[in-house]
Amino acid sequence: MNQAKSVQVTFTTRKHACPPLTFNNVPIPVATEVKYLGLQLDHRLTWHAHIRAKRRQLDIMFSQMFWLFGRNSKLSLNNKLLLYKMILETIWSYGVQLWGCPKPTGLKTIQRFQSKRLRTIANAPWYVSNQILHNDLHMPSITEEIRRVATKYNDKTHNHANNLIEHLYHNGPTDRRLRRTWPADRVLH
Repeated sequence: MNQAKSVQVTFTTRKHACPPLTFNNVPIPVATEVKYLGLQLDHRLTWHAHIRAKRRQLDIMFSQMFWLFGRNSKLSLNNKLLLYKMILETIWSYGVQLWGCPKPTGLKTIQRFQSKRLRTIANAPWYVSNQILHNDLHMPSITEEIRRVATKYNDKTHNHANNLIEHLYHNGPTDRRLRRTWPADRVLH
């Protein structure tokens, strides 16, 4: 364990501070957010920090690649969509099995990005609705994509070779102290 790279985050909705931790008599700094395996985890697990970070990353990546997606690009529409799916969609969809259950405003942040960029890619006029744009380009909305991934994840855990994983999934905690959706809830809706 590296003391310089360690931080203490207490995941709770309470306002009380957790007692400080030490490692080899060196106090571990306290933080409200931490980045772990590419996911921004905040102390309340609301995913606001993660969604903000992904939106910034997507905006930077799109602006760097605008010459490929813009009006003056020589690429065909199919190639532009392929680039979007290979590069930009993989950025926001990473770890969606975990962060795919935020408040609706969080999902709208990513959906706005997708709708604007699809409009740019297709060079669609302002009067074409986002739903028609998504349907014509055969691109699912963010919620539909999260539901697809959650269903796939749900099916994998139900038919998993390891009985412990299947047991955890079926006999997990049913008492929900927080009024939050779980990734498995996306499958039901």
